[in-house]
Order: sequence, then structure tokens, then C-alpha cells
Amino acid sequence: MRFKNYSFYRLFSSMFFGLSTGSIFIIYEPLKPLIYSVGGILLAVGTMIIASQYRKLMSKHALFIILLAIECVTLAIVLTFLILGKSLLSALIIYICYQITFLFGSYVIRVETIVLKHIKLYSVLDIFKQIGYLLGLGFAFIYYKTVETNGILDKISQVYFLHYILIALQVVVIFLLMISFARKR
Repeated sequence: MRFKNYSFYRLFSSMFFGLSTGSIFIIYEPLKPLIYSVGGILLAVGTMIIASQYRKLMSKHALFIILLAIECVTLAIVLTFLILGKSLLSALIIYICYQITFLFGSYVIRVETIVLKHIKLYSVLDIFKQIGYLLGLGFAFIYYKTVETNGILDKISQVYFLHYILIALQVVVIFLLMISFARKR
């Protein structure tokens, strides 16, 4: 793993989530609260199942495959909203996809700890993640202020147009992940 590239991958990945955070509230609007309870239960059970498989999953190769799957699911989230728009079906698909990505949160933290092996690297990585998240939130604020100023007041339209930015950002995230794990020559 190339740590510098991986740090930028985590920064941009966190930026994606910071930028997309506000849109979730609009997208999830059609869902009933009951869905969140069921989703939480399935998330907890799924996380326990993954934790029971740590012995098999604690390698750089497994980390790469799982991260690539997570980023592809995240890309599917953006495409789902662009294709289906705001609906109960899209909200449900997007909620399920996000839950799938959250399933691996603890795993990714654990394997990063094993792979990195140096406390200083943990700090750098966590700082990059928080900087990315803050940048994403800041860009989201600027984006929403800009579209409002330009007369786009409908929240669904704002979120829809944001997804074109998110798709471009997600392509960058996947590219950074790929070069983070590219073999050194």
C-alpha cells in the first residue's frame, strides 16, 4: 500500500461523505422510521458476522477488495438517485447501499491498524479523514448557498444537481484507491 496515495484516498472519500451528508435527509424523506430500526438491527448482525471472519479478512488484499466494493456501492448510490430521482424505491435502495458500506466500518479501522503499524501514521490518516469531511461539509455549504443565490430553491433539484458533482468526486475516489494499492515497480 502506498501510504501517501492512501491518505489522499481517505481524504477524498471523507470529502464525498461530507459533501453528501445533507442530501441524505432529502433522499430518505419517503422512508418510515420503522425502516431505520430494521436497518440498524441488520447492520449490527452483519457487523458481528464480518467480525467473526476477521481471521480471513486481515490482509492488504482483502482490504483493497472490500474498499473497492464499498466505493462501487457508493457509486451505485449516486447513480441510483440520478436515474430514479426521489422516490420510495430510490430511498430504500440508497439506504440499503449505505448500510452495506457501514457494515465494514469497524473492519476497515481494524485492518488499517494492522497494516499501518505506526502510531504516527494513524494520526496522519485520521487527520486527513477529518480534513476531507470538513472540506466536504464546507463545499456543501458553498454549493447550497450558490444554487439558492442562483434561484434554485427546490431541495430535490439542489440535491439532484449535487449528484453530478458527487459522481465526479466518486470517480476520483476510486482512482485514488486503485493507485494506493497499485504494485510498486
